[in-house]
Amino acid sequence: MEKESPVFVAGHRGLIGSAVVRRLFREGFENLVLRDHSALDLTDAVAVDEFFTEYRPKYVVLSAGKVGGIVENKADPADFINTNLAIQINVLQAAHRKGVQRLVYFGSSCMYPRDCAQPMPEEMLLSGKPEPTSLAYAIAKLAGVEMCLAYNQQYAGKRSIPIIPNSAYGPNDNFDPKSGHVLSALIRRFHEARESGVESVVLWGSGTPRREFVHADDVADACLWLLSNDLSNLELPVNVGVGKDHSIRELAETIAGIIGYRGRIEWDAGKPDGAPRRLLDSNRILGCGWRPQVELAAGLRSTYEWYLDHAAILPPAAELSTAEKVRDFQSH
Repeated sequence: MEKESPVFVAGHRGLIGSAVVRRLFREGFENLVLRDHSALDLTDAVAVDEFFTEYRPKYVVLSAGKVGGIVENKADPADFINTNLAIQINVLQAAHRKGVQRLVYFGSSCMYPRDCAQPMPEEMLLSGKPEPTSLAYAIAKLAGVEMCLAYNQQYAGKRSIPIIPNSAYGPNDNFDPKSGHVLSALIRRFHEARESGVESVVLWGSGTPRREFVHADDVADACLWLLSNDLSNLELPVNVGVGKDHSIRELAETIAGIIGYRGRIEWDAGKPDGAPRRLLDSNRILGCGWRPQVELAAGLRSTYEWYLDHAAILPPAAELSTAEKVRDFQSH
């Protein structure tokens, strides 16, 4: 991977995209092609084709897409499937036509069947129905994975690299309690609860579902590894996880402790839990020598520090614009 080559990171202001940009700069890549949603609408096929024609990126990291939590997925499934399918089709087609050397595409752990053997190996994809609360999003992401594999099969190569990170977190996450994912939403909930002195925080569900959390910097590290190394012996797609999961109750108690919230944590069991467990089997990429580096406790502390440094400029809760929501992929 030549450091002077143009690299297009789609979704560079979001969670995973910004981590990829940080990592590329740290490794000496300076020819990064970056456009936010207002400058390049990835759902516009003509605009995407013109962009690829003008800038001719050699490498592409597709971390853009419409993401959200359970509430948004249940309320706006058509938006989730339409937006993500359009982005994936436009970028993958343009990348193929313009001779992109390698493209990394991010799938999601919610693509796996709701009731799936744990940890989940890549072979279990399409073996059952995904969790209903995120079905439209999961179907869109599955289509993207299959597009990558189809291009590789038809055109004899591994230029399109679909990877499946588990629930990602870190700087530039969406900390809105309604539209964000569980870890970042809990950070904001407990911080505001501590600041306002409320005696209890009510959280959705039973607290028993288990999730695997991987820091965005580890995802970025895996991404760069896949862009740079010989993949001839690596079967695609590849899971990217840390090999350990935690219950939502454990996560909430840990975050509350880091933030210093001393009130009660109550659970509204009448609200949906989502899939009971999502732990990835990451042996494919681990077998190649890649390893995650960020422990959860350290990652939570650094993410909370980032939140404190940026809380004053974050959008008010539940008031994110559409453009801000269509920023970056992250797992449910």
